[in-house]
Formats: sequence, structure tokens, C-alpha cells
Amino acid sequence: MADHKHGSMDTRVQEKTFEGFVRMVTWGAVISIGVLIFLALANA
Repeated sequence: MADHKHGSMDTRVQEKTFEGFVRMVTWGAVISIGVLIFLALANA
């Protein structure tokens, strides 16, 4: 069994993936809110 040292794992890939996920969710929310506002204004 390999020895594991706490804090020695390279997490750059995971951090980059999480950053992309957060960016995607943020843009998705902004676009969704924009579409809802547009629909509310177009229906008025």
C-alpha cells in the first residue's frame, strides 16, 4: 500500500474543473434571468 502524506495531492485540475463549473452555472443563471425578464416585458 502506498504511503499517503496529507496535503501532498496536486489539485490544480480539480480546481480548474470547479472554476469552469461555477462559471457555467453563473452564466446559466444570468441567461435564465435575462430570458425571464424578456418574457415578462414581452407579455406586458
